[in-house]
Amino acid sequence: MELKNYVAGLLLVLGAALGGCANVSPAGAGRNEVIAAIDKVNSYWEAHTPAEEGPFWNVAAYHTGNIEAYRVTGNERYLRYSQAWANHNQWMGARSKDRAAWKYTYGETEEHVLFGDWQICFQVYADLYQLDKDPQKIARAREVMEYQMSTANKDYWWWVDGLYMVMPVMTKMYKATGNRQYLEKLYEYYSYANSIMYDPEERLYYRDARYVYPKHKSVNGKKDFWARGNGWAFAALARVLSDLPQDDPHRGEYVERLQAMAAALLAAQQPEGYWTRSLIDPAHAPGPETSGTAFFTYGLLWGINNGVLPRERYLPAAQRGWRYLTTVAMQPDGKLGYVQPIGDRAIPGQVVDQNSTSHFGVGAFLLAGAEMVRLLDR
Repeated sequence: MELKNYVAGLLLVLGAALGGCANVSPAGAGRNEVIAAIDKVNSYWEAHTPAEEGPFWNVAAYHTGNIEAYRVTGNERYLRYSQAWANHNQWMGARSKDRAAWKYTYGETEEHVLFGDWQICFQVYADLYQLDKDPQKIARAREVMEYQMSTANKDYWWWVDGLYMVMPVMTKMYKATGNRQYLEKLYEYYSYANSIMYDPEERLYYRDARYVYPKHKSVNGKKDFWARGNGWAFAALARVLSDLPQDDPHRGEYVERLQAMAAALLAAQQPEGYWTRSLIDPAHAPGPETSGTAFFTYGLLWGINNGVLPRERYLPAAQRGWRYLTTVAMQPDGKLGYVQPIGDRAIPGQVVDQNSTSHFGVGAFLLAGAEMVRLLDR
């Protein structure tokens, strides 16, 4: 273990022991310090990554965080970067025009229009639409999602990542159009996903039906709940509730699920502030992981900020998560490390270190940072 990370870990444990009371701000996390961390990470990313990339999930997930960073900082450079990306992609996901060929099985081709990994970009387009209401920004989103909702199928979200990819699309498109079918189908598709992936005993999600216990087990024979997968689900609930009308008949269920997951995640957090890749079997793939940790930190902070998670219970965990993100994951040059590469599970022996980074990890960090700013602004 590097000396830096060893010392940081000791400091995190000490902070957890001595600084966990709910009214203490995270060490080094005054508003200006949080804004500086956001800018350090985001400036590094944007300087090393062209805006002219495709609209697939991994890239679009970054932009969901970038928009939130813009909202709390007002940094126009962030906004221009996402606008350039959206223009480059002509405000579209997968581009097939032949509806008869549209698919929602896994696929990276232009025919996989109904596969959620191609639909997450619509979240960003809808957010940009709210800033400048040009109907062309959401025209393709409306075409795709309203066609999808016209079908009898309900099994569109068959993997847990899909909850983050598309659940917020539904609420954001409702906000843009006023069409309540978006909210009705949101609940219908979400209910199907719960029926195949959610473990009510552990209050966590399996990645998909292949990983349900006992069909699949961790190396130690335990249930294997992938951290980033649960991060997708936890963050999805927060983002949905941000735009969901107060009178939605299912709002209480979404709140209860976020609360249940938060309790399970609280028990799984490591003393150093991070969550391991396999949540209830840390030995399966030990060591820090940033993308899951950032999504969990974001969700906890969102819940505190919006009155659905008790501050005194959950703020210490959020503080520990933020300390990890800014003292271990964030490197001196702004690179965000310890992000597990693209995959679908915790892999024993996989190297995840300070050089491991990716779009979605940075996006999750920006979400967490934005909510930390909002906490400090309260």
